[in-house]
Amino acid sequence: MADDLSTLKDDMTAFIEGHGMRRLPAYVDYDQVQAVMWKHSDNPDGWKDFVELAKAAGATFLTMDDWVLEREELDDLLERVRTAHYTNEEDIEEVRWLRAYLDKTGFLQLGWAYQGTLFLYEASTEWYERYQRIVELLDDFGGITIDESDQEDEH
Repeated sequence: MADDLSTLKDDMTAFIEGHGMRRLPAYVDYDQVQAVMWKHSDNPDGWKDFVELAKAAGATFLTMDDWVLEREELDDLLERVRTAHYTNEEDIEEVRWLRAYLDKTGFLQLGWAYQGTLFLYEASTEWYERYQRIVELLDDFGGITIDESDQEDEH
């Protein structure tokens, strides 16, 4: 998979519109709705099969979402990593490493509904997966704080 999915997004847009379908700019959170994820194969153009299946099922539009790494998000992530109690220099360096991907598209999602179920296709880059891992780590441990003054009061 490429480091920037913007060309793939352009190809998807042209292919979808070429099939006479519309695009709804929306992200589908598959944790919130009944969804079926497209199983990736060795075919890098498998997304075309996904679009053609949507068309065959009578879908007139697909949802489409993309995610681009922006400087503000990366700066916020770096600050969160620096101020977290459990991170180390390797975590900070990994966030700095992501600077090479500023303004690049790291994630794409297509979706369509059929009989109450959403069918989804997702593509992502390796760097986007690393970004998400850091965000999830911060979210999982971000709510845990150690308040030393409370510990001293107990003694």
